[in-house]
Amino acid sequence: MSDSGTVRLPLPAARTGAAPAQRRRVWRNSPLLRKACILLVLACVWQIYAVQLDKPLLFPTLTDTLQALWSSLASGALFTRIGFTLRTLLMGYAAGILLAGVVTALAVGSRLGNDLLETFTAMFNPLPAIALLPLSLLWFGLGNGSLIFVLVHSVLWPTALSTHAGFRAVSPTLRMVGRNYGLTGLRLVLRILVPAAFPSILTGLKNGWAFAWRTLIAAELVFGVSSGAGGLGWFIYENKNQLEIPSVFAGLLTVILIGLFVENLIFRTIERRTVRRWGMQA
Repeated sequence: MSDSGTVRLPLPAARTGAAPAQRRRVWRNSPLLRKACILLVLACVWQIYAVQLDKPLLFPTLTDTLQALWSSLASGALFTRIGFTLRTLLMGYAAGILLAGVVTALAVGSRLGNDLLETFTAMFNPLPAIALLPLSLLWFGLGNGSLIFVLVHSVLWPTALSTHAGFRAVSPTLRMVGRNYGLTGLRLVLRILVPAAFPSILTGLKNGWAFAWRTLIAAELVFGVSSGAGGLGWFIYENKNQLEIPSVFAGLLTVILIGLFVENLIFRTIERRTVRRWGMQA
């Protein structure tokens, strides 16, 4: 209260720096927002460069690509190609993970299995899966078997290698605790080794997915030419032959968008609900 008897309310605190600080916190705590901004910048660069180049047969604009993408989706042609690719990918990816689990369990259970895994990964992991496509076409013919074979090869070795490295990194104390509870063999692997090594296992699953996705698109470029049918790779090749370059870029953009979806939603959700919840990663 002042000398004149009037009551003076306290002035609100200055908020000059509050809003920028809040925006900075939102920026720091939202990787999705940061990645969206990066994609927006790349889209603007794409559009500006294509307009300046003005050669649609070499590099179409983003607007033309999006229009071709929408037309392909509206006609249903692109959905058919995506469905074919994803079905084949899931079959090969699941088979590769299953074999990787079996091989890694054998490697953990015996020295001979460990030596076999190390030898096989040293032999086959550096071998590009797409190099096996001619052999797979001879062995399995013109069908999904050829694609699944190269997918299993691309998934099996990186997944098994990361899983085995994670198992070997598990501390002897945890192993002893499991044995003290009477856990041996498969029960020890499932209840002790898998949870403790899950960050490495998840890394192997990510690498296996990336290798499988690249291998499948590349294989479909060849397989589609041989069989007259296929997925996204064949969609890209077919439109290239018809000089529908915006549709070619639309196919490539679809490959990228599916990759971003799997990495940032599926694998990120698994990581958040397992590794981060368990306190294994900050």
